[in-house]
Amino acid sequence: MTAKKRKFRETLLWILMIILCAALLWMLWVYIPERLTRYMVFAVLAGIFSLLAVWRTGIRRQMRGFSDDLCEILDSLIDGDPGRWQQSYEDSLMAKVQGRLLKFYDIADEARKESSRDKQTIQVLVSDISHQVKTPMSNIRMFTGILKEHDLPEEKRRQFLETMEGQIGKLDFLMQSLIKMSRLETGTFVLKPEEARLSDTIARALSLVWNRAEKKGISVDTECDSQITVRHDSRWTAEAIGNILDNAVKYTPAGGSIHVQVRPWQIYTRIDITDTGMGIDPEHYNDIFQRFYRANEAAGEEGVGLGLYLAQEIIRQEMGYITVKSAKGKGSTFSVFLLS
Repeated sequence: MTAKKRKFRETLLWILMIILCAALLWMLWVYIPERLTRYMVFAVLAGIFSLLAVWRTGIRRQMRGFSDDLCEILDSLIDGDPGRWQQSYEDSLMAKVQGRLLKFYDIADEARKESSRDKQTIQVLVSDISHQVKTPMSNIRMFTGILKEHDLPEEKRRQFLETMEGQIGKLDFLMQSLIKMSRLETGTFVLKPEEARLSDTIARALSLVWNRAEKKGISVDTECDSQITVRHDSRWTAEAIGNILDNAVKYTPAGGSIHVQVRPWQIYTRIDITDTGMGIDPEHYNDIFQRFYRANEAAGEEGVGLGLYLAQEIIRQEMGYITVKSAKGKGSTFSVFLLS
């Protein structure tokens, strides 16, 4: 309602009240001849009108106070300082409004913080991806320029082409890892858990790294009863275990060993993957599960730092978890816990 309309209505109300008072006075003067009775009725009516005026003034003052308090609360919330006003716990209208506004502020503030975290995560992710892509792309451009501008011997051309193929393979591996990461984080992939033998899943994971372990002379043995079954998604669980095995092969020197042991517990089934690799400092136990994390000692090895992150996310989706125990220079044991 506009100010002009509100003023018009108030003026009309006052005019009607004046007309009504005049009509009542006329009726008192005409139909009540007794002067004393007439004055008494007039006093009662005047008292009623006075009470109404006082009540209306009180209501206006109360509404003005309510409006001022509400504006003060809204100003404090806009300034991001909800503690500036004292919350009332009385059973009153203002207390109810305060409670609702504070609840709305908490929801909006959490949404704002989550949006800020998402933006920061995206910035870090874009920076990490740019860093990971930059090296292979630079190598491909360099070798392409050499091949185009120089007449090289066939043997040298073949070496350059093989190097480029390796760089393209790195890019493909990175893209596939990013796709998996995106599917995990957005929940677009669907796990299909079913009761299945863990020995089959572990065999599937071992097949992903067997050739590279054999080339490095790393012995791989397993200790898993073929009768042990758990409810899990065999494909994705094999992917997670395969990522851990891939790290074990990568960071275990030639002639080392990897041992996989499965032990059923009452609530969880534990899968231990033990290697004789370089080991991990205890202060980096949490870091190794972060996206794109690469330890300084691992800088010379191939990889993008997504394997353990993906493994943890997959197992977490299956209501399980992964722990690590390691000693520098003495190898590591990654333990995967799946619900029995």
